[in-house]
Amino acid sequence: MTVTPPPASRAAQILSRPITLGGLTVPNRIVMAPMTRMFSPGGVPGEDVVSYYARRAAAGVGLIVTEGTYVGHESAGGSSRVPRFHGEEQLAGWAKVVEAVHQAGGTIVPQLWHIGTVRKQGQNPNPDAPSHGPSGLRVDGTEDATAMTQDDIDAVIGAFAEAAADAERIGFDGVELHGAHGYLLDQFLWDGTNRRTDAYGGDPVARTTFAAQIVAAVRAAVSPDFPVIFRFSQWKQEAYDARLAETPEELEAILAPLVAAGVDVFHASTRRYWLPEFEGSDLNLAGWTKKLTGKPVISVGSVGLDGDFINAFQGEGSPVKSIDNLLDRLEADEFDMVAVGRALLQDPEWAAKVLGDRFDELKPYDAAALQTLI
Repeated sequence: MTVTPPPASRAAQILSRPITLGGLTVPNRIVMAPMTRMFSPGGVPGEDVVSYYARRAAAGVGLIVTEGTYVGHESAGGSSRVPRFHGEEQLAGWAKVVEAVHQAGGTIVPQLWHIGTVRKQGQNPNPDAPSHGPSGLRVDGTEDATAMTQDDIDAVIGAFAEAAADAERIGFDGVELHGAHGYLLDQFLWDGTNRRTDAYGGDPVARTTFAAQIVAAVRAAVSPDFPVIFRFSQWKQEAYDARLAETPEELEAILAPLVAAGVDVFHASTRRYWLPEFEGSDLNLAGWTKKLTGKPVISVGSVGLDGDFINAFQGEGSPVKSIDNLLDRLEADEFDMVAVGRALLQDPEWAAKVLGDRFDELKPYDAAALQTLI
């Protein structure tokens, strides 16, 4: 007797489709969003970090983007508990993460990070290092950081390239470059923090020069089919209404040099994925990015929850929200993948529950989840 299996749910049909990014095939469309956790003393991801990522891969997350991890530049970071992507012990810890995620059936890329002028003077892990940015300006407009020289710029570009080469060497499936949220790459992209008058400043295209040079250096440091993901945003820390582009034409001008430099995938960060980016269209930032570049794009922003993630840092929780609208957009190919943040932080089994049509088992987000690494 042949038993016909029940039809897959709509969520499973849409989210379970594999996708190829460069030379990488990801088993489904669910991405774990990068979320800073600060559980790596000395910058070394330990066994608890290994289990944290592996647990989510085992529960069906197709692609994990790690929390931001500092590249090997003295001014890259501001905490001794955020993982680093340089140093023998640190990279050995990351190699264990990769091995565990692969054994669980997932794929994984590190998010390579330099925080720029977000770093305060005197912060660890290098308290004597200056805070570096394109013009010495912080996102809030204060002028108490150091404007980067060409030597500084070259050193940071080299640090990203070295980190990308190390990522491939220890088994990662690609890399993501953090160009969003008012950190260093974004500080060059945004006119609010980039007042340079040399080749790295000026109009929106000129302001892409630094990021494009990092992309090109990373591209040259890894294999041709090793995926390079670029995360960007309009909003910044301390400037949620900031915008790189006011029109689709301006956005295209910014993205085109990054594509030419070697970006394979864009990760378009918004606070709420369902909001349209420009007047006259329902497309969100990810949708416009795909339309303008033709590249695969990851969308993100309060997926599966009703409430802004910023409020989580003020101790607020968020109830579960339907993903029907998200599925509509994926089915219409507005974008290609979706990154899930707080819902996955709260519930390691989120992907398994969604793919298994177990929506009644989804958990609301409790801000207390920020204090543990489950």
